[in-house]
Amino acid sequence: MQKGRIIQSTGSWYKVDLGNEIVQSRLPGRFRLEGKEVTNPIAVGDWVDITVGKDGSGNIEKIHQRDNYITRQATHGRRGEQILVSNLDIAFVVQSIKQPKLKEGFIDRFLVTCEAYEVPAGIIVNKMDLVSENGEAFVEELKNLYEGFGYKFFSTSATEPNSLKTLNEELSDKTSVFIGPSGVGKTSLLNTIDPNFSEKVGEISSFSNKGKHTTTFAKLIKLSNGGFLADTPGIREFGLFNIEPWELSLYFPEMLEPRRECKFNTCTHLHEPSCGVMEAFEQGKIDAGRYDSYIKILESLQTIN
Repeated sequence: MQKGRIIQSTGSWYKVDLGNEIVQSRLPGRFRLEGKEVTNPIAVGDWVDITVGKDGSGNIEKIHQRDNYITRQATHGRRGEQILVSNLDIAFVVQSIKQPKLKEGFIDRFLVTCEAYEVPAGIIVNKMDLVSENGEAFVEELKNLYEGFGYKFFSTSATEPNSLKTLNEELSDKTSVFIGPSGVGKTSLLNTIDPNFSEKVGEISSFSNKGKHTTTFAKLIKLSNGGFLADTPGIREFGLFNIEPWELSLYFPEMLEPRRECKFNTCTHLHEPSCGVMEAFEQGKIDAGRYDSYIKILESLQTIN
């Protein structure tokens, strides 16, 4: 058997990078039966052992344990979770300042998942060439807020390569991923960061103002700086998976200390008496926008559970 890494999934076939060659491989049905709550038992970034047949195709025999992964609630009426990418050094949520507009709720849902599954996280606000003076101040506020929690923050424009210098350095020799809605410029950023990578970039639909999907399947791309970056399909919704309502505040860094003052261990910081988090919010120690995101996420978890 040979050990390799999944660099692309197309549903029924998987591209496995063995280092000296890439082998198209199949996944036996027994793995699918074992992962009943998972829509995809194997994900881009997974390390696997394969055997190679006489025809040159591979058969996946073992999936190695993951260090971490990004997951979300399965979509289109399916049950369980969908694993987007695994074994990451850092994961970036990408938003554009406009066309489509920035959604803070998407950022916060993504960061909650990264906290829950122990993935270092960062934020990229793209299309800064379209920003107004008021918009610049808004982005600066976001930067100060999220960097205060320990997250990496980059403001970029694919039309201004100099804005990508520090981001490129951050990606060097790491396995990372860009995740965000269609149209925010993930693929355009990658094209600018690494000229060797060339993909069709979709245009923004003037009718819906939502991006058209141009990346169909997740893929792990080797960068010229020594790193690997997972390019993923555009995601309109980021549903959290396997998080109980009372656990949610564990994944908001600014709530960790005040929640120790809560009277109840299962406090949801919404209506309970003697709540340290609500007290901290009322004292201005928790950002109003972040608390609003917390409430909206909490309500969605209560609906699921």
